[in-house]
Amino acid sequence: MEKADKVIWGIIGAGDVCEIKSAPAMYSIPNSEVKWVMRRNADKASDFAKRHGIAHWTTNLDEVLTDDEINAIYIATPPNTHAELTIRAAKAGKAVYVEKPMANTYEECTAMMDACQMANVPLFVAYYRRTLPGFIKVKDLIDSGKIGEIRLVTIEMYQPLQPGIIANTENNWRVFPEIAGGGYFHDLASHQLDYLDFLFGPIIESKGITFNQAHAYPAEDIVTAAFKFENGVLGSGMWCFTIDAISEEDTIRIIGSKGELTFNCFGSPMSIRLESSLTGNEEYSFIHSQPIQRPLIQLVVDELRGVGSSPATGVSGMRTSWVMDRITGRNS
Repeated sequence: MEKADKVIWGIIGAGDVCEIKSAPAMYSIPNSEVKWVMRRNADKASDFAKRHGIAHWTTNLDEVLTDDEINAIYIATPPNTHAELTIRAAKAGKAVYVEKPMANTYEECTAMMDACQMANVPLFVAYYRRTLPGFIKVKDLIDSGKIGEIRLVTIEMYQPLQPGIIANTENNWRVFPEIAGGGYFHDLASHQLDYLDFLFGPIIESKGITFNQAHAYPAEDIVTAAFKFENGVLGSGMWCFTIDAISEEDTIRIIGSKGELTFNCFGSPMSIRLESSLTGNEEYSFIHSQPIQRPLIQLVVDELRGVGSSPATGVSGMRTSWVMDRITGRNS
């Protein structure tokens, strides 16, 4: 794909994530513009375009894909549509930036990646924690050796039936496997597992146990997992989405030979605690402002213009989906 002087976006799907976290960055970053927004509901498409100052709206995907000025497509629909829409965008010669999780299964991710490679267009996935200052700080602390050689990592996430940390939607599609691939685990743990991939490299072994304890919705509501990174670091995780509010937890703990780091992946502020036998204890706090995807979208724009690169790609996104499939038993 030829490098662009300016990135001109077509947005497919424009719900709450697009409203706050992403679209405002796409039209406020220099050399980046949103020309089209497409939704199946005409009134909602028109309203979104009007409020965000977007010139064109439609309910017809082909109007966006056949516009020669559009060189990048942002897919912000539920995960069950990601594969089909990515493949169609790639065949139209457009770069693709797709919401996470990348798709419902690793098999779908492979089809997406194959289509983009065949069309010679880049594929990016919206795992934006790879670019946020607080998460970059954690990586810097690890890379500087303040906790020594990394031994293990643990994830604990316990949330009530209606987690306050997920984006609002018109209907709770996240707990229907046919739409979301699974339950809240797929929506939330994907961020955590992808970020650990950013820190330590690929996970090469993973397995898990899932169950639906509360029977409040069709998807699994409790997941436990064990995994191994290519570099030998071991990890484990426990996710439960049916607890009382007094038991809420959102903690990632990384233990090294000389200390440990503890931090939250969601919520604000992001709090980081370092305990080190080398340097003593330190604490850091970060508030990541909206639109929270701006740092990643800036790097996507930079790459499409030939002046930088994005750390969140289709290749890395595929790895996270592979891990989740292994944990949930969808990929044995």
